[in-house]
Amino acid sequence: MTVEATGVRLECDGPVATVTLCRPDVLNAQTPAMWRAMSDFARDLPGDVRVVVVRGEGRAFSAGLDLSVAGASGPGSFAELATLPEQECADRIAELQTAFTWLHRPDIISVAAVQGHAIGAGFQLALACDLRVLAQDAKLAMAEVTLGLVPDLAGTKRLVELVGYARALEICVTGRRMDAAEADRIGLATLVVPPGELDGAVRDLTAGLLANNRDAVVEIKALLAGAAGRSHAEQQRAEREAQTRRLRDLAGRGE
Repeated sequence: MTVEATGVRLECDGPVATVTLCRPDVLNAQTPAMWRAMSDFARDLPGDVRVVVVRGEGRAFSAGLDLSVAGASGPGSFAELATLPEQECADRIAELQTAFTWLHRPDIISVAAVQGHAIGAGFQLALACDLRVLAQDAKLAMAEVTLGLVPDLAGTKRLVELVGYARALEICVTGRRMDAAEADRIGLATLVVPPGELDGAVRDLTAGLLANNRDAVVEIKALLAGAAGRSHAEQQRAEREAQTRRLRDLAGRGE
């Protein structure tokens, strides 16, 4: 499908890929067609890509789900999903989640460049990324509850990991909006910058992420990403095993 039909595009420049939501007239509201295209990006990504930047055109990152699509009666609408058998509905949602979960891949570092609104699905897309650079005008909210829904695009665990259970519960159940200063204070933001400096800050961060040995970076990401699920002894073992692989590789004795 064309970029015009999906509302999202993938551009690759050497080790950096950029995913751009390009429906600025509706604040980059998301649709099932957009999610299917984003899932395909995982398969289309060249092997030399190390950093994926996710951004939105115009004045917003993403205002969330496009209710004009979801609220209709056609394919992908809430009405259609509600008619499906429970397992088929859950399977359909699982397919949509892949648009977000590929950004967790161990071989890349993903960076969300967030300006303006990041609401609902937009907030979950930012959460799907490893790092978040926020413009000072960013507004974030997990607004699904205001529609009688739950966040289902792989954002709940990521939110708990970043801010803890109690704060995540309060954010999700109230659906309230947070500004960039609060997001920074509670650990959601990697960096907060003036709106005019967002692109430059993302470029500088990307350069830093690319500055060191790719295999070491992949090992470090795996160590940190798995740390919460390991005991101290298990994490220390993982460190030893990773370092052994690095030493052997650097000495030319890797597999």
